[in-house]
Amino acid sequence: MAGLADSGSNPDVDLLYDINGLAKDAPTWFDRVMEYVGEYGLLLAIVALVVWCWWSVRRRGDEDAASTVAALAWAPLAAGIAVLVNVPIRGFVERPRPFLDHQGLEVLVQGKTDYSFVSDHATIVMAMAVGLFVANRRFGLVALVLALFGGFIRVYMGVHYPTDVVGGFALGTAVALLLSPLAMALLTPLAKAVERSPRLGWLVRAGGRAERDGDGAVIPEARSEQTSERDLAA
Repeated sequence: MAGLADSGSNPDVDLLYDINGLAKDAPTWFDRVMEYVGEYGLLLAIVALVVWCWWSVRRRGDEDAASTVAALAWAPLAAGIAVLVNVPIRGFVERPRPFLDHQGLEVLVQGKTDYSFVSDHATIVMAMAVGLFVANRRFGLVALVLALFGGFIRVYMGVHYPTDVVGGFALGTAVALLLSPLAMALLTPLAKAVERSPRLGWLVRAGGRAERDGDGAVIPEARSEQTSERDLAA
């Protein structure tokens, strides 16, 4: 894989210089903003989208709230598993960072000494975005756009080749989708158990299922018994 970067005529290297060249022409303050966004901002934004989606799901309290919450829980878990899968990949490929093999790059973040392929940042944001898309299309589409932009910024910062980012996108997507059926089979019953809990039910529904059942608003039999009692009293 390191051989992909040996030639300056390689499209991967050419695209690296083209995108990173934008950082050279940008003002310093803009590069500092891009550095923060690329390192932390976009990841925090996608996490915020997951939390926002969870909040809206529990507030609505739909019948499928438990399965949706389970899918939302899978998003960060998928990201964590994808990073673990990437550990042996990076050790096997051993691709140096682009600024170690190519001169003239504008490197916005110093101190990157680990291997370049596959990009952990691209893997994490794409795994979370795909996991969120499985749970909710509207929030997921926004997260996917942010993830793609995050990959662009990693190249802009001079810390990854474009193929590092593409590899991260592929790895994150594969883990989030391929393991999703198994994850949902395990997480959905857990979410339903939490939903029935008097103390933790609020994590799935606002007020919790137990409280909703108790006021007669959900269980038809309870409503019927209350109606019969009123008829007898009349």
